[in-house]
This record gives sequence, C-alpha cells and structure tokens, in this order.
Amino acid sequence: MTHNDSQGASRRAVLLLEDGTRFEGAAIGATGTTTGEVAFNTGMYGYQEIFTDPSYKGQVLVMATPHIGNYGVHSAENESGSTQIAGLVVRNFSEVASRIGDIEPLADRLGRDGIVGIADIDTRGLIQHIRDCGAMNALISNDGTPEPELLSRLKDTPSMEGLELSSGVTRQAAEDAGDPESAVRIALLDLGNKENITRCLTERGAFVRQFPMSTGLEEMRAWKPTGWMISNGPGDPSAMPETISLIRDIITLGQPVFGICLGHQLIALSQGLRTEKMFQGHRGVNHPVKDLESGKCEITSQNHGFVVSRDSLSEVEGVTVTHEHLNDGTVAGIKIEGQPVFSVQFHPEASAGPHDSRHLFDRFITHITQQGTTQPV
Repeated sequence: MTHNDSQGASRRAVLLLEDGTRFEGAAIGATGTTTGEVAFNTGMYGYQEIFTDPSYKGQVLVMATPHIGNYGVHSAENESGSTQIAGLVVRNFSEVASRIGDIEPLADRLGRDGIVGIADIDTRGLIQHIRDCGAMNALISNDGTPEPELLSRLKDTPSMEGLELSSGVTRQAAEDAGDPESAVRIALLDLGNKENITRCLTERGAFVRQFPMSTGLEEMRAWKPTGWMISNGPGDPSAMPETISLIRDIITLGQPVFGICLGHQLIALSQGLRTEKMFQGHRGVNHPVKDLESGKCEITSQNHGFVVSRDSLSEVEGVTVTHEHLNDGTVAGIKIEGQPVFSVQFHPEASAGPHDSRHLFDRFITHITQQGTTQPV
C-alpha cells in the first residue's frame, strides 16, 4: 500500500524553497513544520542508515530513488539512537513494511521521532532544480499554518554556512566498545559518529572509547590511547575553532590519527588549510574516488556539503592529497608528511554503501601496531 492508498492520504503538505519554488503533496511522518537545508541522496538503498546518520542533522532530505519505506526499518540498522534528518521528501512512500525480522513501518519511526515529511511530489524535477540552482534552505509543513507565516519562518532559517551542529549530536558521556584487553586503544572524538565506524574498529580487535566532543585533551590522554579517530558529523567545520585547536594538539602527540568526513575537514583546518561550501554537495553510495598513491579507483559512500579547498594546498607545507573525487576533482583524502595521520572525505565504513574502502581501517590499525610498541604517549 503506497501513501496514496493509506488512511493518511487526505493530509496535505507543502514544500517551499527559499528561491520561491513550491511543491504540494501528501503529508507523511509527524504533524508540524520543519526547516533546514535541502539536499538529495542518490542512493538506491539504505534509507534507514541514511536517516539515522548524524551528519544529516539540519537537512531536509530528498531521496532520488522513488520508493521509500517498502522494507521498513530494522532495529539493527541504526547509525545513531534516533532519526537525524530535519525533514523527508519522497516520491512514493510505503505505509506497509514487508521484510523478515525485527522491523516496523518507516511511518511509525518518523512519527515517533517527530520527523515531518512530504510524499507524492516530482522528486526528479526537484533534484534537477537543486542541481541547477545549488543548495538552499527549505520548509515542509502539513499542519495548516498560513503560507505567509511559513515564508517568514523559512526566511529566518539560518544558513548551513557558519553553523556548528556537532554539539547537538555528540554523545553526553564517554562510552566503551570492543575488547578492554586489546593493546590497540583508540580514542574516538565523537562529532556525530556513525555506529558502523566504531564497529569497523572493534571488528579489527581494537578497544574504542568514544568521547564527547567537549572532552579535554588531558582527560583523553589519561585513558592512554594508542591511536585517535576523528569522526564524521554535521555542519560547517570552520565554525568549530575549539575542536580544530584540540585536533591540532592531538596531532602534535605523534600518534596515529584517522579522520572521516567532518573529521577529515577538521584535520585539514588544523594544518592551515581552508574549507568551502559546495554548490550542492555529494550524497550517495556511488561516488568514484581515485587513490593517487596506488592508482586504484574505488566506489565510495559520501555525505558532505563542505570540502577542503584545493587552492589552499599551495599555502601549506607538509600536507599531501591522497585521494581525488573523479566526478569533479575535489579533494577526497589527505595525509600529513612524516606523521601517521591521514583522512578521507568519504565513508569507508559505508553503511549503507560499497565496501571498497574498508581497507583504510586496516591501514589505521597497522599504523598503530607498527608505530613502535603500541604504548601510549
């Protein structure tokens, strides 16, 4: 049963973009109004992992694949404790979940997590519009609020540029995962960490302590880590000066450091590089990246609206580009010369997505075990 046939088909919703573009459709999810930056994901699968990824905080997400919700949501496939997107835009929404296992309908999850959405609109046309006009703010409403009031609220929605969002998704207290007896002890700075990053580390025998982003360096060092993971997360990396300073101090310790997505951008900023807002971002599970060191190409999962400025590379010594996005030539990975520090713009844990880049976790573990004796600094 698609949304058109469901009991809630009479509820109507409106989608407004800040450039004046307007769509009408059927309401899905919670009743209310929501705003955020409109973005689209081209992935054909993995909507649950996408919706629960903290990197999507503040995003009104448009799904390119036309059928969403048909296999429900599963208790084992969350990337965080709740749905993180600000709003959802789909073509066909299924109220019925058909799948073996511990599942529930996506509609129930959206309603419980307070996510306002809209269905039955031309998502293909909307995505083409975003591709042509670039990222912008959007609003979804299904509660009957007068349109002049909606337009005023949309106008007051802050731009993603300059917005710090990690503090809203980081964990509130340190949490451990993996084998406490392991000699590989990884301090993970949680800026909006995807659970599968932690899982990829513990599967390789590491003991991981996930620290809130506000944790001080000395508190983390007291745990005696042998390596450091800087996680993914939402928002504008240049709006995080304290975190940038913390990462700079972590790197000076001389231990292995691995950064993913936002973590990659913050490592770059800590070394004097710059980041910039992209015209529309990269979000999907089929992005081609070339490893410039091996010459091999990999299909990667990506989700980011900011990127390391290629122009700023000429202003900094000791930082080398290791990966390049083959669609647009953007920086997809860097390393710091003479130090066991590297980072990538894409998601090697790839949940959902291809597993081409999982070997980067092996590289990180090897850096730790080969650094000497895996003794903490």
